[in-house]
Amino acid sequence: MRGYASQRMLRKLIPFTLLLFIACGRLKEPTAPGVGGGDPVDPTATFTRVQTEIFTPTCAQLGCHDPLGRQESMILSPGRAYAMTVGVASIETPNLMRVTPSDPTNSYLYRKITGAGITGVQMPQGGPYLTVAQIKLVRDWIRRGAPND
Repeated sequence: MRGYASQRMLRKLIPFTLLLFIACGRLKEPTAPGVGGGDPVDPTATFTRVQTEIFTPTCAQLGCHDPLGRQESMILSPGRAYAMTVGVASIETPNLMRVTPSDPTNSYLYRKITGAGITGVQMPQGGPYLTVAQIKLVRDWIRRGAPND
């Protein structure tokens, strides 16, 4: 009789456990104010623009993500940034890639610039933080599959 009661209890718990597992799912996309996840992807969001408009003037500065500073072992200077970001595990959160093509939600670089779901502080450290348009550029480049274009 006891084995039968345990089996009944187990049968009741299985659907609940599956429902709980499915409900957890993936994280919602972290966003900055005015940067939604449902809008169309900007086809002009290229890596060249990300490098020119964000990495070079903001991140690859002396002492940060330049060849000398190499914070978090990441160099974001021209010619090195792509290989240091796309498909490379984050130092702070190794279970996430710095950039996971087509998936800004699970791209640690995107999280760091939005300040959502991170370890440490939002980037750029000490501000000023990226504008809504700059964050959207990074997000849309990742949503396009993070091509080296």
